[in-house]
Amino acid sequence: MTADDIIRAVRDLPSLPAVVIELLDSMDQEDIDTHALAAKITLDQALTAKTLRLANSSFYGMPSKVTTIAQAISVLGFHSIRTLVTACSITGSFAAGAGPRSDFDFPAFWRHAVASAVCARLLAPYCRVNPDAAFTAGLLHDLGTLVLVTGFPEQYRSASAYQREHDCLTAEAQRAVFGIDHAAVGSALAAHWNFPAAIQAAVAAHHQPDVAAEAERGSPLNLSTVIYVANILAHALDLSCQQDDQAPPLSLPVWQALALSDSACDSLFSNSQKMFNEMCQMLTP
Repeated sequence: MTADDIIRAVRDLPSLPAVVIELLDSMDQEDIDTHALAAKITLDQALTAKTLRLANSSFYGMPSKVTTIAQAISVLGFHSIRTLVTACSITGSFAAGAGPRSDFDFPAFWRHAVASAVCARLLAPYCRVNPDAAFTAGLLHDLGTLVLVTGFPEQYRSASAYQREHDCLTAEAQRAVFGIDHAAVGSALAAHWNFPAAIQAAVAAHHQPDVAAEAERGSPLNLSTVIYVANILAHALDLSCQQDDQAPPLSLPVWQALALSDSACDSLFSNSQKMFNEMCQMLTP
């Protein structure tokens, strides 16, 4: 088995539902028929119900309850609804993989994914990054792990054993066993699902020191930076409740580039906790 074999396995995975692909294709379009897309979303009753439940959560602070996708779009905006529909589809994409074939902690995985998405959304305004793109990239950032777990369970167990033996981070153990890590696999999956290039890059770079180097050079903070920090923050807050969870080190230049005040940090930490609890209840499989 080689890294190329794993990438080929990604290409053999099912696509997202047609309506989600159409929503993703609309990201670069200026003239969007939201009524037609709302009608297509409504055809999937389970997706519609989950999306409306999210739209009515305190996460979005709706002034009154919305009962249709069209109404939700008019109040929240098309971009937010597109993000919610995509999130619902992503969290359902690997639900069948949570069976007894592995001792992998699927619930903890999804809790961390939702935590990272929430942290990314809250961090985005400080970096002048689109919050919806940040939420989506945060939810996607570790999906390469599920590809490895469900597609190559024996090798994944070997990678877990390697990590315990060498007391290293997950990505390092995966590179030792697979020749590739979950970030690269996840980026390939994001490309397979036709997510924008910026999201693919953020998934690929969420453990990479290049993000820190950009901050050190004074480059503008971008989506990759947001996901890099959000992943670390979600680990540090221990929102996944996973035993022996390790938070990757945070680059000092990145933290200095964020330039968050004490009050901003307090708000970020407290809001992450509150929003995570609600979103986790509704999004995790």
